[in-house]
Amino acid sequence: MPMLAYTYVDITAIESDMILQSLPFFANYWHYLLISLVSFLLFNTLARLSRVAKTARKILEQDKGEPESLNDEQGSDENDGEHLVEDDDDEPALPKDLEHVLYVYTRPSEEELIQRAREFYRVASARRTIRFFSPDPVPKEVIQEIVKSAGTAPSGAHTEPWTFVAVSDPRTKTAIREIVEKEEEINYKKRMGKKWTTDLQPLRTDWIKEYLTIAPYLILVFKQMYSIGPEGKRKIHYYNEMSVSIACGILLTAIQSTGLVTLTSTPLNCGPALRKLLNRPASEKLTLLLPVGYPARDATVPNLRRKSLSEILVEI
Repeated sequence: MPMLAYTYVDITAIESDMILQSLPFFANYWHYLLISLVSFLLFNTLARLSRVAKTARKILEQDKGEPESLNDEQGSDENDGEHLVEDDDDEPALPKDLEHVLYVYTRPSEEELIQRAREFYRVASARRTIRFFSPDPVPKEVIQEIVKSAGTAPSGAHTEPWTFVAVSDPRTKTAIREIVEKEEEINYKKRMGKKWTTDLQPLRTDWIKEYLTIAPYLILVFKQMYSIGPEGKRKIHYYNEMSVSIACGILLTAIQSTGLVTLTSTPLNCGPALRKLLNRPASEKLTLLLPVGYPARDATVPNLRRKSLSEILVEI
């Protein structure tokens, strides 16, 4: 027992000595330890606040539709309809008793199929991106018919999530050009970067867009992320990005087939201002801007080569 007591006292003495020897260290460096502790607590607090802010932002964006990104026309579609919160409604958007009718079809011969395919390719392959337009007017009925063609595109659950705005009013076209050129100048000088602008140099493009006021028509294509039904409920537009992209492809083909020309314009960061100018709702987002008309007599195009069939087709 005495040995055990002696051992205990000895250990206690050693611990006391260590504490006493540590006192000068804490006395000299206590403020550094305090700063470290406060910094650690502050960092953790800011991290938690950041996570809370991100969660709140996602909830708000989901409530008002897709957020306007820097690249409003070609931005990512993280909230493309299928991720929106749906109403608790067991009723389908289409009538439950929707009638299905017999599809009327006349089968062409193989020779007719080949002839039609070759003729369509002839028309499609003549399409070029035109930046020099004639101011000659285009009949309104032509624009209406090509938009009707675009409206035949397939869409998710037949939601038809597109709005086509045809602008011929000179004042509105001027306002559109001012918005686009203001943002495009910033894009070329700051946002796009050296590599992107370098790649565009052979095409001789810049932020000056004269065709926006010269072409007789501008067609602006908006995608609808959702719509509001008669009872005030939100109707989800599934795959709205894909659906509108298909409609735009048909629109381009209709323009070409009619005998008019266009170019596909996706001006960076112009969507919110153009949407406001054209009085479109927050549920819509600008996808494409197309000047439409006749080419100028002295219009030029770059002598580009398209990929051959062997470069784009894989047959299995």
